[in-house]
Amino acid sequence: MSKYLLAVLVDNKPGVLTHVSGLISRRAFNIESISAGYTEDAHITRINVVVSVDSAQELEQVKNQLAKLVDVIKVVNITETEHITRELVMIKVRATTDTRADIINIVNIFRAKIVDVSPSNVVIELTGEEKKIDAICDVLSDYEIIEIARTGAIALSRGPLAAKKM
Repeated sequence: MSKYLLAVLVDNKPGVLTHVSGLISRRAFNIESISAGYTEDAHITRINVVVSVDSAQELEQVKNQLAKLVDVIKVVNITETEHITRELVMIKVRATTDTRADIINIVNIFRAKIVDVSPSNVVIELTGEEKKIDAICDVLSDYEIIEIARTGAIALSRGPLAAKKM
């Protein structure tokens, strides 16, 4: 299976995210991550979807089916372009007086931020590529991770063209 990141530009209306995710899941394709948010145009929402498919034909099928939805303006396979991908993670880690300094060192090495501190734990925020997020989670697993929240991938193509012009 291969992963592909699609940018789906849609009309900013209630229920559109449900239609997009429902179409993909009904076709038995796995959604690795999905995120949605406003764009530079308040009438348009951008849905970033990472899908797992077995072949290029299946990917084309997903794109074509999405394009047929009434509220879909454009579907772009960002994976085919030069692009920048990021993900956000917040990690709550158990931190004692004995481990706090080690955790702070790990945070600094990964250029992450501590965004909350309590007597028994810290919350760490990190933005980066999936491999970087996976790496900090792996290192912090030695310190009892209490909770993780990840946004999933978002991406923009490099260069002057916006997705709606591609």
